[in-house]
Amino acid sequence: MSPLYARHKRTTLAIATAVAAGALLTTGLTANASAVDKKPLAAAPTLLSNSARTALIQKADANVAETAQQIGLGAKEKLVVKDVVKDVDGTVHTRYERTYAGLPVLGGDLVVHTSKAGKTEGVTKANKATIKVASLKPQITAAKAEKSALTAAKTLGSTKQAADGARKVIWAGSGTPVLAYETIVGGFQDDGTPNQLHVVTDAATGKKLFEYQGIENATGTGKSLYSGTVSLTTNLSGSTYQLYDTSRGGHKTYNLARGTSGTGTLFTDADNTWGTGAASSSSTDQTAAVDAAYGAQETWDFYKNTFGRSGIKNNGVAAYSRVHYSSGYVNAFWDDSCFCMTYGDGSSNTHPLTSLDVAGHEMSHGVTSNTAGLNYSGESGGLNEATSDIMGTGVEFYAGNSSDVGDYLIGEKININGDGTPLRYMDQPSKDGASANYWSSSVKNLDVHYSSGVANHFFYLLSEGSGSKTINGVSYNSPTYNSSTLTGIGRDKALQIWYKALTTYFTSTTNYKSARTGTLSAAAALYGSGSTEYNAVAAAWTAVNVTA
Repeated sequence: MSPLYARHKRTTLAIATAVAAGALLTTGLTANASAVDKKPLAAAPTLLSNSARTALIQKADANVAETAQQIGLGAKEKLVVKDVVKDVDGTVHTRYERTYAGLPVLGGDLVVHTSKAGKTEGVTKANKATIKVASLKPQITAAKAEKSALTAAKTLGSTKQAADGARKVIWAGSGTPVLAYETIVGGFQDDGTPNQLHVVTDAATGKKLFEYQGIENATGTGKSLYSGTVSLTTNLSGSTYQLYDTSRGGHKTYNLARGTSGTGTLFTDADNTWGTGAASSSSTDQTAAVDAAYGAQETWDFYKNTFGRSGIKNNGVAAYSRVHYSSGYVNAFWDDSCFCMTYGDGSSNTHPLTSLDVAGHEMSHGVTSNTAGLNYSGESGGLNEATSDIMGTGVEFYAGNSSDVGDYLIGEKININGDGTPLRYMDQPSKDGASANYWSSSVKNLDVHYSSGVANHFFYLLSEGSGSKTINGVSYNSPTYNSSTLTGIGRDKALQIWYKALTTYFTSTTNYKSARTGTLSAAAALYGSGSTEYNAVAAAWTAVNVTA
C-alpha cells in the first residue's frame, strides 16, 4: 500500500495510494475531437465549464415564460429548466420538465433547440399531445390509489403495508393526458438493493396506467468541513436517508469508526441534513463523510462532463468511500483490491484528509490503474502521482466551490504540515523542500511524490505559462529551466491533452522522455501537428528540461 504521503526531509508529506494505484491527488484532460479529426463537427457538443453551463441555465430559467409562449404552450403550462447542451456551432439545446396548473407532467419533458443567434429552430417533445385535462378534481381517493399500488408492489415481493408517498400529477407518458396519482412504495430488490416502485393510477377511473421500479434519489444538504454547505445526492429507503448516490454509479460512503478492515457501516440520517461543518473527534461524526461524498460526486461529474468517462473504469460503476480509518491516521489512500477510497482523520482525529482535491487525487489513481497502469516507482511512478495531482486540481476547478476555490496547490486545505502550507506546489514544486522542478538523471531515484514535480510543473506551465501571476487570489511565480517565457494554452486544453495521452499513449513503463512523446501525439490528434497547442506542449517540456 502506498500512503497518502511519505515522510522525508522537514517531514514534508507526499500523498500516496494503495496497491500500485498512486497517491492522493490527480488531474486529467479531455478530448473534443477524435484522433483523426482536426476540427470537431459543427453539431458536436462543446465542453462547457461549470460557470458557462450555470450561466446558460440561468439565462434559460429567466426566459421560461417567453419560451413557453414561443413554442405554443397553454396558459396553465410552465417550463422548468433541467439541463443544457451547447454545440460547437453555437446551437443550444435546452431540456425542460413541464407543469400544468402547478402539477408535474410525467411525460411532458421537451427539448428546445436554439440557434447561435437565439432563434428557436425546433422542439422535441416526449408527447406531442396537447396538455389539457377537463378537471383537476380526482374522482377516486388517494387511499384507493395507494391500495392499488400496494397490490402491485406485493406481486413483486414487497411486504410493505403502506406507501411512502403519493402526489397528484398529469400523466402524459402515453395517449391523452389525464389527471393521475403517482404513488411510491419502498422495498428491496432480490439482491438487497433499495428500490422504489412508482405506480401511476388514473384519478378518475382508478385504472393503473404505468409502473416502474427505480432507486429513489433525494437531494440532501451537507455541512462539510472544507467545502461549506453543499448539495448531496442521497437515497431514501423507507423513511431513512442513506449516503448512497445511485445517480453516479452507486457510490456509497461508509463509516469504519476507527477500524482498519472491512467495509464499515453505511451512513444514514433521518432528515437528510448531514454533518455540522465543524471538526469533531467523534468516530460517528458525519462531517468527514459529507466531504468524502461531495468529493466523489464532483470527481464523477468532472470525468463524465470533461472527458465523457463514466466512472473510474468507464463502466458506469462507482467506487466507494470509507472514512474514520484507524485513529490519528494522517493519510488517505486508494486501493485497487477493494476498489475504494479510504480517509484517515488526521492529527487528534480532528483533521480528516477529505478535501476536494484529495478525493479527486485518490479516485484518479484508480483511473490511472485502469488505463495506462503506470508502474508506481521511478519516473513512471512520478507520472502516476502527477496524474493524480493534475486531475485532483481539475476536479477542484471544475467544482467551482467558493469555499475551496480552484488552485494549483495540492492539499492546501488539510494542513498536513501544521503551518498552513500546502503539500505540493505545481508552479514551483521545489517550494515544498523536496520536489523536483526539472528533470535530471537522478529524478528516478526520488520518492514518487517528489519526482512528480517535473510533470506537475509541466502541466502548470502548459496551462498558465511562466512568470508571476495571480489566479483566484493565489499568487504564483513559475520559472523555466532554459529561462524561456511561456504563454499557457489554458487548463481545459491542457487537461484534454494529458487525459488523451494517459488513455491512449502512456503505458506501464512510460518515463519522462516517452511522456513528452505521448503528450505531443495527443496534442497532434486533438489539435493538429504543428498547432499552437502542439508547439506549447513541446515548449513546456523543454522548460522542465525534458527535451527531444
